[in-house]
Amino acid sequence: MIDVEVVHVFVGADGAGGSPLGVVRDVVSVRGTADRQEVARRLGFSETVFVDDAERGEVDIYTPSARLPFAGYPLIGTAWLLREHGLPVEVLRTAAGEVRTRADGEFTWIRGRAEWVGGKRTQQFASPDEVDALPAPPVGEGWLYAWAWADEAAGAVRARGFPRRGDAIVEDEATGAAALLLAGELGRDLRIRQGAGSDIVARAAGAGWVEVGGRVTGVEVRRLDSAAQG
Repeated sequence: MIDVEVVHVFVGADGAGGSPLGVVRDVVSVRGTADRQEVARRLGFSETVFVDDAERGEVDIYTPSARLPFAGYPLIGTAWLLREHGLPVEVLRTAAGEVRTRADGEFTWIRGRAEWVGGKRTQQFASPDEVDALPAPPVGEGWLYAWAWADEAAGAVRARGFPRRGDAIVEDEATGAAALLLAGELGRDLRIRQGAGSDIVARAAGAGWVEVGGRVTGVEVRRLDSAAQG
């Protein structure tokens, strides 16, 4: 059996929203890429993380249909979960590079670069109402982060994320990498309300770096039959 710990990342202050994340810490039976991809597909979350070395922070990230070199909410959720298990890390090691992480009150933060965010495109709309009115998914191809200013002076943004990659994920409830990309493009701090009620904070840290933070809640343990892989 494979134990999958499920947490919710970017939960709002009222407990709403948050994107579910699966984390596999015991990876003995799921070391191969094909097996990990199958586990991620069966779970059906936007992303699933496999922790190859908890002490060194080595992680491997998958969507239901692809392996990712970098992603935002999976890293925040994994950093929080490791800390909950008494295994705090300052760096998570991904295929894209070393991602620094820290805890600050109820928020967990990661620090990354916009160029690590591959395959996502941002598109500004005239108002939050226009973003809310978009069908899921909008017509077109490629990963779309649709956003509008809710209060430009305050850096408040309304956003929705649409992977449009042909798997079962029609809309992402919360997306750290897209938030990082948008803050990097705009060069300013943002407070983003995404999906049904997720709360994401992005801070431009200078020299191309952006910090992204949010609340994490959990943990629920799900068990998968490893014999069903493939």
